[in-house]
Amino acid sequence: MTDYRAVLDKQKEYYRTGETLPVAFRKEMLRKLKEALKAHEEEIINALGEDLGKSDFEAYATEIGIVYGEIGYLLKHLSSFMRKKRVASPITIFKASSYTIAEPMGSVLIMSPWNYPLQLTMVPLAGAIAGGNTAIVKPSRYSRATSALMKRIIDETFDERYIACFEGGHETNSALLELRYDLIFFTGSPNVGKIVAAKAAETLTPTVLELGGKSPVIVDESADLKLTARRLAWAKYLNAGQTCVAPDYVLAAKGMAEPLIEAMRKEIGRMFSSAPLASKDLPKMINERHFERVKGLIAGSAVAIGGNSDEKASKIEPTVLYPVRPTDPVMQEEIFGPVLPVLEYEDLEEAIDFIRSREKPLALYIFSRTGGSIEKVHALCSFGGGCVNDAVIHLTNPRLPFGGVGNSGMGAYHGRKSLETFTHQKSIIKEALWIDIPVRYAPFRNKIKLLRLLMR
Repeated sequence: MTDYRAVLDKQKEYYRTGETLPVAFRKEMLRKLKEALKAHEEEIINALGEDLGKSDFEAYATEIGIVYGEIGYLLKHLSSFMRKKRVASPITIFKASSYTIAEPMGSVLIMSPWNYPLQLTMVPLAGAIAGGNTAIVKPSRYSRATSALMKRIIDETFDERYIACFEGGHETNSALLELRYDLIFFTGSPNVGKIVAAKAAETLTPTVLELGGKSPVIVDESADLKLTARRLAWAKYLNAGQTCVAPDYVLAAKGMAEPLIEAMRKEIGRMFSSAPLASKDLPKMINERHFERVKGLIAGSAVAIGGNSDEKASKIEPTVLYPVRPTDPVMQEEIFGPVLPVLEYEDLEEAIDFIRSREKPLALYIFSRTGGSIEKVHALCSFGGGCVNDAVIHLTNPRLPFGGVGNSGMGAYHGRKSLETFTHQKSIIKEALWIDIPVRYAPFRNKIKLLRLLMR
């Protein structure tokens, strides 16, 4: 049986040597990670195909390429991100210099999910490395081929005193969560996120929770329906809908639902042919349990497009449900499959109220040409991030922080935000020795008059 505590103790001891601190070391390790991934690129593509049925294109575009881009961005900007940051000092501490220094969190645990197993493991790992930490990585047991390959890559590339990877299921997760880290980074469902947060709270361990939820789409009267349908179909059926920021349901302005659905029917046919279950470009469900769960959400619903499935291939057709009621089963949980419910709203206030009455989503998308409507939705709706006239693509920009709010998560990462997440900003004031203003020292007598002038 693996002694996880012994490995973590070795990592903490190694961290205390200071070897992970120099920026040159961090860059070297980021390069090693990228080189290792490149050396195993074809194996990664094959593993993603085995686990999720991803095409070579989708595997590279949504997983490998994003990891390369993140590592490249960190390598380019790491030196500037890690420099001492000077800030102004108030007159009350004249003549002092104030600055912050980024220090690594220390030893971190990264727990990743199955839906984008490479991307959602390696992007936070790159952030941990760039931040100067040691890390234990726990990939999902459901993405068996990719998780096993990632473990082999990590084991071949890094000493376990620095980066270690453990496979396994619930027992491994529970054993790892019994240990004390300096940060836990978890990506997964809100239900499991609550367990992780509760366990971390026992030792006041900082946590980053990247969760999910029902991400809405608003399509108003001014939307370009053809382009909206194309971009929605791409975003929804990417990875067979098993995407944390996938459009979960559509709120269409009155009279827009049916023409939108007809436009989506054409786009689905264009992307996946008239026989989508046979298309090599349509991924599969991760396992039988999720396959049956999503089929159950379709059963008894009004199917406008698709609805068929292939149990042997674990595939479900790109599906649109309409009309849908807020009380329908498909509206009670995150779908995480290739099923898109469509509802209509009378006016924008109704759509906004509907979104605000539910848990805060990880993403929100609005398709509109009306600036006032866009601004109103963004001002009144709370969500992690999103797009205007597109969907999903906001997570591909390393200059934008990615994370949720409330039920959809806490904390963020990507690019500079990854450095901020995997480091602690130490605030420091360096006082001058050549001057010492006596106003702060007792006896105070009438000094309060001067104090009020200085601090008003």
